[in-house]
Amino acid sequence: MLVWLTIACLLLQFIDGRRCVISFHWRRPLRNTKTIIGNCTRIVAVIVSTSLLCSFTLNLNTVGSWSHNWAQALGDSPTLWDAAGDASLNGPTISFLRLANPKTMTKPSDYSQATMQEIAQRYNKIAEKTNQSRSNNLTDNTMIMILSESFSDPTRVPGITLSEDPMPNIRALKNTTTSGLMLSPGYGGGTANIEYQALTGWDLALFDNSMQVPYQQLVPHQKVTETFNQLWNDRYGASGSIAFHPYYKNMYLRDIDYKKFGFSHFYTLDSNPPITHHDGLDNSPYASDAEAYQNVVDALQNSNHPQFIQLATMQNHPPYSDWYSDNQFKDADTTNLPADEKTGVDTYIKGVSITDQATTDFLNQLDTIDQPITVIFYGDHLPGVYTTARASSKNTITMQETDYFIWSNEASASAGTKLDPAAAATSYTSPNYFMAMASDHMNTKVSAYIAFLSAMRAEIPATERLTLGVSGVTDNTPTVYLDANGNVVSKKELSSQQKKLLNDYRLIQYDLTVGKNYLSSTKFFDVK
Repeated sequence: MLVWLTIACLLLQFIDGRRCVISFHWRRPLRNTKTIIGNCTRIVAVIVSTSLLCSFTLNLNTVGSWSHNWAQALGDSPTLWDAAGDASLNGPTISFLRLANPKTMTKPSDYSQATMQEIAQRYNKIAEKTNQSRSNNLTDNTMIMILSESFSDPTRVPGITLSEDPMPNIRALKNTTTSGLMLSPGYGGGTANIEYQALTGWDLALFDNSMQVPYQQLVPHQKVTETFNQLWNDRYGASGSIAFHPYYKNMYLRDIDYKKFGFSHFYTLDSNPPITHHDGLDNSPYASDAEAYQNVVDALQNSNHPQFIQLATMQNHPPYSDWYSDNQFKDADTTNLPADEKTGVDTYIKGVSITDQATTDFLNQLDTIDQPITVIFYGDHLPGVYTTARASSKNTITMQETDYFIWSNEASASAGTKLDPAAAATSYTSPNYFMAMASDHMNTKVSAYIAFLSAMRAEIPATERLTLGVSGVTDNTPTVYLDANGNVVSKKELSSQQKKLLNDYRLIQYDLTVGKNYLSSTKFFDVK
């Protein structure tokens, strides 16, 4: 296009010469009718061109806009999990413009400083009442948040039949500690979206559909970011929180975002210094879970105070290519699947089995450490390998539910705690509620924000914006609400109290993401 544009300009210059096909005159713009028309034509051309360019730039990232649809019609294929890959595939200009003006949320009609102050006061009172019966502090404990890549129970997938349980240890553990099923926004991808919700408490369903990957579209633009790890930073300084990911730091712009979140170090394959333990098993190209966990154990041994530790694993990341030399699930899986699908499924299930043992060994190590430690463990999404089961729309919700548990070691006051599903609203949840659940599990004091999340979860146990694409990024994003039994509830069926809480949620999230940050000055996030 650039070559043809250049040729066209040269031809027009040659044809025009000094004859001025479109008349123009700087010094005497009104000398005759032809000149006036020519001047106006050129001015209009500049205005129209500039307006089109501005409109294209401003709307490229807005789902359903003319520029978004036109770009996709011309072959634009956003890869919002990898900025470098997006630039390589779609061109650096489009990649840059895509991130330049993201549409985050529509401003709530009742948003104002007075409204936010009223919300802060209301939930501060709830937090104060809750804290009267609690003596433990959240930051007295080390909190380890583990995003286990693609971890989920294969036996819950419709059509999968196994003669051997791939996760007997975690299944038994879930019966003795706070646990259940997590509604994930993604299937086969979208890891950072689940991670973002767990670290912030924000709900993707409240964002505009154009806000598909906050790690790339939102966080780099924010002046203020509120994440749960900052509670440990506030008490222990910069070393209060660290993060590990045995892969590359630029995926989802994590290196930029984690700095904003306040993590003192983010250890990856290409960080300085790099992550210490990252070897894979057999022919797998990814670090094993045992290796990933060892980095956390080392960090615990090298710290003299409680920390918030974020770990995102890689062992069970797709694709799955028959990596393991001794895979008993090739025989244990009696499912009738196409050969290619079965190879992927069997490789993945073997990975789940390895995770099951590695996680058990890790928790046993934590039990030997004489300091209170609580673990939030969750799978981010199912692997995109279940082609047959995914083909049926009746399996949609099942295919977007992963496993989670919250567990405390022997040195913790909350060791052996299992929240009563009835008292805790339900065993179903979504990732935005994890810190509120952990606070209940540990019986610790809460901030007004955590008190709000607890109140929200009591009314709507799980809420999520599903991204119905294998990559976890798509324009097809219906919002789903689950009741205490895991049943889908339509928005029309929500009670007035549920709708009021959703409106509070929308106001809080708007204020702290694209609003005026009124809540930042109200101690809304502080634990008194």
